[in-house]
Amino acid sequence: MPAILEIPTAVAEVMANFENLFANEPQRQHFAEYLTGLIVARRKTINAMSGEFAASTDQSCWNRWLSDGDWDPQAVNQRRLELLQQDPSTRYHEHGVIALDNVLIDHDGQLIEDVGWFWDHSEERHKIAHDYLFVNYVCRSGKHYPLEFRRFKKREQCEATGQTFESHGVLFRQLVDWTVEREIPGDFTMDCYFVNAENMNYIHGKTDRHGRSRGYVGDLKSNRKVWYRGREIRVDELAASIESATRKAVRRGDGRQWYFTCTLRMPGVNHPLRIVILWKHRRDRAPCKILVSNRITWEVRRILGVYRQRWTGTETFHRDGKQELGLGDCQLRDGQGQTRHVYLVMTAYSLLVRQIRQSSAKEWAFRRLTTIGEACRAVLKETLRETVEWAVRAARKTRLKPAQITAQLGLS
Repeated sequence: MPAILEIPTAVAEVMANFENLFANEPQRQHFAEYLTGLIVARRKTINAMSGEFAASTDQSCWNRWLSDGDWDPQAVNQRRLELLQQDPSTRYHEHGVIALDNVLIDHDGQLIEDVGWFWDHSEERHKIAHDYLFVNYVCRSGKHYPLEFRRFKKREQCEATGQTFESHGVLFRQLVDWTVEREIPGDFTMDCYFVNAENMNYIHGKTDRHGRSRGYVGDLKSNRKVWYRGREIRVDELAASIESATRKAVRRGDGRQWYFTCTLRMPGVNHPLRIVILWKHRRDRAPCKILVSNRITWEVRRILGVYRQRWTGTETFHRDGKQELGLGDCQLRDGQGQTRHVYLVMTAYSLLVRQIRQSSAKEWAFRRLTTIGEACRAVLKETLRETVEWAVRAARKTRLKPAQITAQLGLS
């Protein structure tokens, strides 16, 4: 979208919340323009985004601001989360869900700090990427947004730079600590990669403001062993031993699944567990999913409800961040620049989350917005309207010629 003249409403209306985090007006302008570029630019590289503005500083200024500017991305992230707490639809709640997962962010160059070759299970190929762990929040309203992240670095890269290697499990527990220290309420959910005795005990050992152990729901690999009726058995063998007559139905929309649940123990786990085995059809031998939780008093529907938010809280941000907001488009080699870029993508995402699923249409959008993609397109249309209206006014009132108008818009 060439020739952006004004910062769009979704960004401009919150700038006052962030102004004191930057030392001067040029830094504040870079912040507003970068967020605008992430939302409306067709390509999200620094060069492409800076070129979308009719009057903007050289892209090298954006590079320096992102890599070397004296502003604190952690403070920006904290202010973002404080802003979200002002709206009931994005506010933390006792029944919120805290979803953790990792994601590969593709890159083109091997010289970017911390990138490496990783196996992508969904695409079944190796790729050059960053490996990020995100902790996300799903509100009771259904809105969701990222809270914090960590970037994984391979052991050989750490050894080459003299850094301490931190595994996925260590980074996972760091994000749990980050969440608990800020007293963010809700129950944790994660996939089978992170469901192990160390992580389960770690979460269970944390307490909420009421002194209760923090809750979690995760899915279990079929080869994990459990203690059931006095003997150690693989969980898939346990599932196969459950007769179809014992299985109960649970509704999911217009369809239904069949389940068996019980309380048991797992080797290495220091607290009792509730397990839920799910089958698509009542007489299926192999289950479609096996869930585990430390909330042994919960009914099955609540366990399922928490786990289903794992997809909402993680995969949708990963998808929208990549497709709509340029999560993997920054090509700066500098690690700090990459980190700041991710925080700014999270900020842009949160600004759009505030705009969707409102009770009435936003005046600048002319319609109710339901998805991040719709919100991006609405912001783009607003910037187009501003540009067209300016060009019409310039032609009518100032008698500027078309060549002069295109020159002022940076389109000549």
